[in-house]
Amino acid sequence: MKKRALITGINGMDGSHLADFLLQKNYKVFGLERKKISLNRNNTKHLEGKIKFIQGDLTDKASLVSALQISNPDEVYNLAAQSFVSPSWDFAEYTADINALGVLRLLEAIREYNPKIRFYQASTSEMFGGNPSKAPQNEYTPFHPKSPYAAAKLYGHWISKNFRTSYDMYICCGIMFNHESERRGHNFVTRKITDGVAKIYLGMQDTIRLGNLDNKRDWGYSPDYVKSMWMMLQQDEDYFFNNKVGDFVIATGKTHSVKDFLTTAFNCIDIDDWVPYVVQDKRYMRPTEVHCLHGNPEKAKKVLGWEPTVSFKEMVSRMVKNDIKLLSEKK
Repeated sequence: MKKRALITGINGMDGSHLADFLLQKNYKVFGLERKKISLNRNNTKHLEGKIKFIQGDLTDKASLVSALQISNPDEVYNLAAQSFVSPSWDFAEYTADINALGVLRLLEAIREYNPKIRFYQASTSEMFGGNPSKAPQNEYTPFHPKSPYAAAKLYGHWISKNFRTSYDMYICCGIMFNHESERRGHNFVTRKITDGVAKIYLGMQDTIRLGNLDNKRDWGYSPDYVKSMWMMLQQDEDYFFNNKVGDFVIATGKTHSVKDFLTTAFNCIDIDDWVPYVVQDKRYMRPTEVHCLHGNPEKAKKVLGWEPTVSFKEMVSRMVKNDIKLLSEKK
């Protein structure tokens, strides 16, 4: 019998890649999407007819219960979020309603419907904050969130851990460090860079406007990272509960700055000096910056057997080439 999975945030980068992966594993996949006049299925257009889309919202518990009744899943992957750090300052209450209380609503719905469902919560390295006490960061590094986004995500992380210990539910939290792909949204700095580089290459614009260029991140490739989500939910149940292996840092263990990203992206179009093409804009500076995040994925390697397969250089190259292709087709 096919396993059944419900993915919230199905239309996002990770949600769409996870759906692709689970279909390859012969799952019956259901995707939760918010009710809108105009649906954004840019990342999931190819999945229409292959998965079942269900309308629902993390702010509405009744819709979550209905989604569980329709999908009757063996596994639930909660990837839905207000995922932008900078706008979380302008929409702090909304961010908390989705990223914090939304997790609680979903966990309550699962506990009431079927507490045996295995649950994955998408946590984030932003929870560590700007000056982590330990580098690289692992599952035991203290958290110091520095934005409403990170603080709300930390609540979702901790309420998941509390449900795991209080109700003996199979719940894993993936503390994901930055990861990208060709499906990344244009509001993220990485896609802004690769899209801008592609437009410069095609003569469509002259410069890219960015914020802080010195921040460093541990960047990986999204299809690699969604595989780890699935691997977390496949552990032996006795081993899971007896060894307390519910939380995993997922990272490459290597850091690169925004400048490194720019260098790699411009090299894809044979430009060695990107400085004339980049303008720093105060509008894109955050009230508080997280300057460096560096993950230690040793636990994931040891327990899950997970390792990244796509390098930083290859990831950036794929994104630039894809944006050139997309823009060329439009042009």
